[in-house]
Amino acid sequence: MTTAERFTVLVTGGAGYIGSHAVLALRDAGWPVVVVDNLVTGFRWALPDDVPLVEGDVGDTALVGRAIAEYGVGAIMHFAGSIVVPESVSDPLKYYGNNTAASRNLIEVAVRGGVRHFIFSSTAATYGAPEEVPVREDAPTHPINPYGASKLMTEWMLRDVAAAHPMNYVALRYFNVAGADPQGRTGQSTAGATHLIKIAAEAATGKRDHVSVFGTDYDTPDGTGVRDYIHVSDLASAHVHALQKLVDDPAASHVMNCGYGRGFSVQQVLDAVDRVTNLKLDRRVGPRRPGDPAALVADNARILATLPWRPERDDLELIVTDALAWERKLAERG
Repeated sequence: MTTAERFTVLVTGGAGYIGSHAVLALRDAGWPVVVVDNLVTGFRWALPDDVPLVEGDVGDTALVGRAIAEYGVGAIMHFAGSIVVPESVSDPLKYYGNNTAASRNLIEVAVRGGVRHFIFSSTAATYGAPEEVPVREDAPTHPINPYGASKLMTEWMLRDVAAAHPMNYVALRYFNVAGADPQGRTGQSTAGATHLIKIAAEAATGKRDHVSVFGTDYDTPDGTGVRDYIHVSDLASAHVHALQKLVDDPAASHVMNCGYGRGFSVQQVLDAVDRVTNLKLDRRVGPRRPGDPAALVADNARILATLPWRPERDDLELIVTDALAWERKLAERG
């Protein structure tokens, strides 16, 4: 498919953290883009000026239907949704509304509008607390929090819709996304973010006075939770490759892990921030958070075998360096 033949990609949540990186990656690869975002956690300035923004909720079928028709949308990348695990435990209906129900509406209007390709921002939380780590895509899915359950339900909907309609899909199960665009065009900007590297970067730049360590009694080498951290730019690149795969092989759909295949503990991540900044972060130990498994690390053999995607920023200190650079840029913005 040449650039001239390329349809428009609708990116939901495209003004948010991962979505804005995907917009840049699509643009860099020559794909036309339109964004639907309600700007509750996203920012208009995170998008290039010439990328059209349709401001509204992704579950609004009339609004999304108009965008699909107006811009000639042939594929959807769906990032919009709520992502805070502890909040999903305390407010599950918010997650089943913003994630599952809104996704159901989006899929319906996509089918009605003739959209043939759908890429879904899923999560390793669909696995729950896996018995084997690294975890493979065919491992049992037993989410231990409403966030993971809400995402798994959307995967089920896509599976069933793809069997009934001329649509194929890729569900990418993210592990822990971190870092920022190396060119400084966008990064994680939402206030009150709960991601460890974001929090550590805020502490290193004076926005926080400490970093909380939630639980030191896990069955891991140092007792703190172990996660597979993937650079957000590598993740965005995986979405572009996934889109091309759907176009090239319209009869097939895929579920794939997005991670590097190795994990770091909370203490190891904070040690890396200390090394990069030549500081010593104030670490304060607290109890475990509800819904957190001890370890989540990807088996990424399937994505490496299915797509020509190869990580380019698979280095913890590099991820930390990019996150810190973005945090300093945010501080300059005021």
